[in-house]
Amino acid sequence: MKKIRLGGVPEHFNLPIHLAIDAKAFEEVGVSIEWTTFKGGTGQMTQALRNDEVDACILLTEGIIKDIIGGNPSQIISGYVNTPLIWGVHTGVNNQLQHHQEVYSQQYAISRFGSGSHLMAIVDATMQDQQINKDQFTIIKNLDGALESLSALSTDVFYWEKYTTKPYVDSGQLRRIGEFVTPWPCFVIAARQDILRREPDSVIRMLRTIHSSCDRFMQRTDNIKLVAERYGQKLPDVERWYHSTEWAIHGWVSDKMLRSVEHNLKVSEIITASQDVPQLVWMRE
Repeated sequence: MKKIRLGGVPEHFNLPIHLAIDAKAFEEVGVSIEWTTFKGGTGQMTQALRNDEVDACILLTEGIIKDIIGGNPSQIISGYVNTPLIWGVHTGVNNQLQHHQEVYSQQYAISRFGSGSHLMAIVDATMQDQQINKDQFTIIKNLDGALESLSALSTDVFYWEKYTTKPYVDSGQLRRIGEFVTPWPCFVIAARQDILRREPDSVIRMLRTIHSSCDRFMQRTDNIKLVAERYGQKLPDVERWYHSTEWAIHGWVSDKMLRSVEHNLKVSEIITASQDVPQLVWMRE
């Protein structure tokens, strides 16, 4: 049985994969999944891919594209969530910020440079004809670090997936002062090139199992209650999230989407206009 080291964030988007692991669906097709949870998000996962600590990850689309262009020896092997991510724009409960439009001159909490919390802040600002300087970013590693930093007023604003942070907003630990919707599908699956060369058949079997599990997940509305229980969220919130989210059930990745992400990364000066763009998507033989 071939082992694939797979990683992702500890969020409800990845429940279809965990359900497949629990049901031993991967083992039925001859693949053993070794799952690693990355609380630090996409920036932590791109580094893990570079360091050969994992074979594949479920990451934010813009984060892995930026890192592949920057030299990450990986490729996108499939879409994962086809709908955009809704980022909550958060501040501390004692912070004087009241509106989304006030954040662009403030101090940003980010999990790390290259993470979604970093890239989306820049893309949002650029779309509003605003500019954020590098010294406005403070690395806080993960959501727990953001809660501490915002509470201490060491930072002022933090971008994180809206429904993941909703329990903290409900409990009064965070205030959400706005939202920002990613202008492209939010998650893709990427894998290191060495495993794509070494074990292409195993990777394909893994993908087919993920796609099948995602398809079943979307067909059963009783999963709404399961998500609420597993992730400590309110049922109405999960219901809204579930009915506004679509998972991929095949490996196709849109060329137009890739070009749009590249364009926004260049306009936002996250990558330079002169950087060569390698083959981003795995071309199966």
